[in-house]
Amino acid sequence: MYVADSRSSKAPVAPAETRPGRREAADGTGTGDGPRTGTGSTGDGRRTAVRAAVPGTVVVLGVVSLVTDISSEMVSAVLPLYLLTGLGLSPLGFGLLDGIQNGFSAVVRLLGGHLADRRGRDGASRHKAVAAFGYGLSALCKPLLLLVHTVPLIGAVIAVDRTGKGLRTAPRDAMISLATEPAHRGRAFGVHRAMDTAGALLGPLTAFLVLRLAGGPMLADGGQQQGYHAVFAVSACVAVLGVLVLLLFVPNRLDGAEPSSDTRPRLRDGLALLRIPGLRRLTVCAVLLGLTTVSDSFLYLLVQRRLGLSVEYFPLLPLGTAGAFLLLAVPLGALADRIGRRRLFLAGHGVLLLAYGLLLSPLDGPAVVVCVLLLHGSFYAATDGVLAAAAADTVPAERRGAGLALVGTGQALARFACSLAFGALWSAVGGTTALTWSALALAGCVTGAAFVLREPAAAADAPGAPAAPTTDDSEVPS
Repeated sequence: MYVADSRSSKAPVAPAETRPGRREAADGTGTGDGPRTGTGSTGDGRRTAVRAAVPGTVVVLGVVSLVTDISSEMVSAVLPLYLLTGLGLSPLGFGLLDGIQNGFSAVVRLLGGHLADRRGRDGASRHKAVAAFGYGLSALCKPLLLLVHTVPLIGAVIAVDRTGKGLRTAPRDAMISLATEPAHRGRAFGVHRAMDTAGALLGPLTAFLVLRLAGGPMLADGGQQQGYHAVFAVSACVAVLGVLVLLLFVPNRLDGAEPSSDTRPRLRDGLALLRIPGLRRLTVCAVLLGLTTVSDSFLYLLVQRRLGLSVEYFPLLPLGTAGAFLLLAVPLGALADRIGRRRLFLAGHGVLLLAYGLLLSPLDGPAVVVCVLLLHGSFYAATDGVLAAAAADTVPAERRGAGLALVGTGQALARFACSLAFGALWSAVGGTTALTWSALALAGCVTGAAFVLREPAAAADAPGAPAAPTTDDSEVPS
């Protein structure tokens, strides 16, 4: 028995005639990039709209992500130093392992979306079951870090952990989109990402405190490891808590949409979703921009080396990024609902380019680093949930998991390639030169992505334009 009642998982639904975008969104034919207008002008109407924008299911999923991110970021905050300083791994080797985190997630993301879309005998989708398996798999990997002490074994554990992340991401985002009215998806994803980022904010801080309480050195000379082991142990306990919240409080049935046919979707049918023009454009842009998005870990290593910070303060660097993300995720998500989600997604990468430029500039001092981290967090607030919200508006409800997985897979594979390339460049020419080349490439990719979004077919996505159908029964396999 689930604690949460599935009847309360959907946002309040207004009459169909007062919500012109309802049919398009439900059929997967709306773009979701136009401005949203409400029919009520009273204060009560505005309050109702705010409540409708964030259903209870989204909040619970946010709590799950918050708890899980505390666990994950505890490990991520110390892993670069553990590998580079403690185990003597080269930047190229770290780039390979860091790429594995994205690569393995990408490989199984399509599978996770496909499995979530397949309905059980009772007709219910399996979004929750697949998400729970993914969260559980990642939780099981945390204690394994206590047992492995070589780079190949650590790489294997990371691969399994990222497999769990890949399986759960698309079903989780599908649950958010299906529980939320189309007009408010940007805000709903913003709320979820803000809660998720609260976990990212607390994770490094928790790791820092655990390391201090454990009393072990930071492996500056390959010495004791008890501090890191304490971080891994606490991380495992927190991860289990996240799985329990998901199992107990997220309802099994989240969407009222019935499948368009009795045919069970096949895995290879997911690629056929690229025939949807809006989804195809988003996927192309996500790949282009992901190819030049430097890994967070590499960015923090560059910041740490530029300032000459003590290694014991390294786990605190992600706090600047997470703080900006936390503060801006909701307002930027709401802004995306008004001005267009694709536009904000593109603008976010412009902000990232500014962060790279500032880090490469002759300016120096703590204020520069703070600005870089704030811009980095603003980039995530303008792109992460916004991309998922934009993709959800282009895909039919019964294929929502596969569609979101397709976009996420393209982006993750591109970032995997970027991690490998950046690690190789760092080893060959140094970190600063590698970042310079990456910034130039990012500028070119932003220009290319802007060109893709300005295709004639994108005219229907402009604010104020009527939604044009992007799919029909012959294009999207059931």
